[in-house]
Amino acid sequence: MMSITFLQDAVDYGIIGLLSVMSFMTLFFWIERLLFYRTIKLSDYTSKEKLEMDVTNHIHILSTFGSNAPYIGLLGTVWGIIITFYAMGQSGQIDVKTIMSSLALALKATAMGLVVAIPAVFFYNHLVRKIEKILMCWDINKQGKNDENTSF
Repeated sequence: MMSITFLQDAVDYGIIGLLSVMSFMTLFFWIERLLFYRTIKLSDYTSKEKLEMDVTNHIHILSTFGSNAPYIGLLGTVWGIIITFYAMGQSGQIDVKTIMSSLALALKATAMGLVVAIPAVFFYNHLVRKIEKILMCWDINKQGKNDENTSF
C-alpha cells in the first residue's frame, strides 16, 4: 500500500507542478501572440483564411488552460481531502488542528487552479479581440480603404 507521504507529495508536486507549468505556458503564449501581432503586415497576406490561421495559432491553449485549470485544482483538493480522511482513519485519532491544517493545504490546489484559470481566460479574451480587429482591418484594406496607421 502506498504511503500517505507519497500521496501528499503527488498532490504537492504533481498537481501543483502541473498547474505551475500551465501558468508559465499561459503567460508565454500570451506574450508570444502579442509580439507576433505587432509584426503582422496585412499586405503580406493574399487570403483572409491564411491570415486567420496565423493569428489564431496557439490561442486554443489559453482556452484549454482557462477551462481545465480549475478542474485540475479541484482534483488536487479532492485528493488531499481523501488523504486527510484516510490518515485520520488509519491513526484512529481525531485532532482538530491536524484536520484543519491538512484541509487548508488541500485547498491550495483549488486556489492554484483559479490562479491559472483567471488570467488564462482574460488573456484568451484579450487575444480574441485583437484577432477580430486584425481581421476587420484586413477586410477594410481589401475594400480599398487603406489605413496604414492601424496598430494591433
